[in-house]
Amino acid sequence: MANKDITEVTKTGGRTLRGTVVASKMTDTCTVAVERYVKHPKYKKYQRRTKKYLVHDAGNTAQVGAKVEIKETRPVSKRKYFELVNA
Repeated sequence: MANKDITEVTKTGGRTLRGTVVASKMTDTCTVAVERYVKHPKYKKYQRRTKKYLVHDAGNTAQVGAKVEIKETRPVSKRKYFELVNA
C-alpha cells in the first residue's frame, strides 16, 4: 500500500489514516499497519516505513487483510486512540 497522501486532518483536528488490518484476535480491537514513504535525508532514496496502531473495532467487523480507514479519537484505553471508520 503505497499511498502518497495517507494523512488528512479532519475538521475536529483529528488525523485520518489508511492501512491494512494485520490482526483481529482481541475483543473490540484490531491492529492496523499504516505505510508511508520517507525520503532519506542523506542518500535521497525513498523508504517504506510501517507503523502499527491499535484501533477500536466495535463488534469485531474487520477481517485480516482488509484495507481500512481509521480516525483519531479520544483515548479508549492505554494504547488505543484510533477508531475504525469503514471496514
